[in-house]
Amino acid sequence: MSVKYQIPRGTFDILPEDSYKWQYVIAVFREVARSYNYQEIVTPIFENTELFERSVGNTSDIVQKEMYKFKDKKGREFALRPEGTAPVVRSYVENNLGMKDNSSKLYYLGPMFRYDRPQKGRFRQFYQYGVENIGSDNPFIDAEVISLGYAYLTKLGLQNFELEINSIGCVNCTGNYDKVLVEFFTPFKKELCPDCRGRINKKPKRLLDCKVPTCKRIALNAPSMLDYLDEDCKVHFARVQQNLKTLGIPFRINPKIVRGLDYYNKTAFEFIDKNLGAQNTLIGGGRYNELIKQFGGKDVPGIGFAGGFERLILSMEMEGVSFGKEQNPDIYFVVLGEKAKNIAGKLLLDLRSAGISVEFDPDKESIKAQMKAADRSKSRFALILGENELTQKKITLKDMKSGEQQLIELDKILESVSEFLL
Repeated sequence: MSVKYQIPRGTFDILPEDSYKWQYVIAVFREVARSYNYQEIVTPIFENTELFERSVGNTSDIVQKEMYKFKDKKGREFALRPEGTAPVVRSYVENNLGMKDNSSKLYYLGPMFRYDRPQKGRFRQFYQYGVENIGSDNPFIDAEVISLGYAYLTKLGLQNFELEINSIGCVNCTGNYDKVLVEFFTPFKKELCPDCRGRINKKPKRLLDCKVPTCKRIALNAPSMLDYLDEDCKVHFARVQQNLKTLGIPFRINPKIVRGLDYYNKTAFEFIDKNLGAQNTLIGGGRYNELIKQFGGKDVPGIGFAGGFERLILSMEMEGVSFGKEQNPDIYFVVLGEKAKNIAGKLLLDLRSAGISVEFDPDKESIKAQMKAADRSKSRFALILGENELTQKKITLKDMKSGEQQLIELDKILESVSEFLL
């Protein structure tokens, strides 16, 4: 008996009619990253569980609820990566990438995994892009990393987004702020969600990032971290703002941005889509100046960001932004008769070897069926080879849009077709 299988909940297939969109956004990201001289790094999709517990934080939703964990045959515990920064920093330390330059500029692409309630723009297997700049605490680097994200979104043609920035302080000033937050939220403890009640004395800043409506309402009147920054953090944040203004990147300060991971400090930022509703963050990032040291590396600072392709594509579709050209063949090859079939294979190989996209269906016999298929394929041209063409040692080239036809020399097919495709 046959069994019909279904895709796991929270995952999706990228079907052929959509794959060109993914190819487009990935190609543009690579192009923008290279223009900033970032180089690609590829890490495994699973790592030691402790890597994420230590960096992301034991009280985070990712560690407590969302990680896909498993044990191998020797009982070692691993986790499918829920985010990209920790693996990149692990690789940076393990492979001594800091020895090769004063600053490592890296970008990554790939699937991440979180057990979460699936909803619009959020999946259990999702695809992220991100950058990491390791080695400098200069506020200009903060602005440059942010400008890379801004350049990517604008190059894609998006307009309905805005940049929000904040400073969440450092180890020298965040302690006092945590105490103030505990004092503020404690009278509301019974109204908070169960997660926030558990965090209030452990990670009080996490309460500012809670998406539960009741908690969000309470957090609206919470004290601002900006009022508790030490002098170094104040100066750093002021210079980040000045650099963004110099670069012509509009922004607004949002004191409620804290990001959901333990390793962040100082600058935190998000690019928000104004049309997407609750799940509206296109890109999120910030500084993590202590993380490299936590992983056994030198005491060097870092900053980066990550975004999800699913939400990005959804945003582009809502704005009606172009994804470039769909993948259609340059040529549809139409063959009539056995003699033509005998030489068609070599001609197809020559055209494809020259980088020309050619479609051919050997199961279709009549010219009517083949020309209908050529029309459906949205090819630019059709090459028609029948007995009449073979007698003249020529082949018919038909423009599928205008309908114009002309005979070209069979032994000059590559040169002629290449010229028409320019």
